[in-house]
Amino acid sequence: MRNICTGVLLCIVTLVGCSIEQTLEEYFHQKMKEMHKDEKNFSYSLVHTELNAVHENDGIVVFEEHNNHQGDQIYIAYLEKEEQQWEWKRTRGAKWNSPVKWSSMNQPPYIYSGAISDNSITEVYAGNQSAKIIQVEEDKRFWYAISSIKDVKVKMVKEDGSEEFMEEINYEELENQ
Repeated sequence: MRNICTGVLLCIVTLVGCSIEQTLEEYFHQKMKEMHKDEKNFSYSLVHTELNAVHENDGIVVFEEHNNHQGDQIYIAYLEKEEQQWEWKRTRGAKWNSPVKWSSMNQPPYIYSGAISDNSITEVYAGNQSAKIIQVEEDKRFWYAISSIKDVKVKMVKEDGSEEFMEEINYEELENQ
């Protein structure tokens, strides 16, 4: 009987001494609540996560923000785990139907991303890297590609097989706004 009690006590002490690691999603939700705690009419939705995106212990989070000031926007964030704790490193955002067609993070890893509202686009490439395309809503998609190279050309491929290089900003759309 004594050995059983000692074993149980040892198990309890071991469990109490262990800390439970925070998941990427838990950290993301905690950070969003902290960053926007005093904002009224603000909401967000987690769209996509990818663990170990560039290397072990990092991650990508794609999310939408909804507020009265800027409307709906979509963001991509790059996070790394340092000493068992997640750290938010960089973020890029896009507005739906904006003349800004894509952007990139200006430090390695270079993450190129943008919003897509043209349903005929089937593939996107940042340099030689094929982008992941995520369905966000019925006619809204978001893409991102991770590259080790800064300043690559972005190309889209359409359903009919045609290819078109996409400028970062569509100046025609910008003038018509």
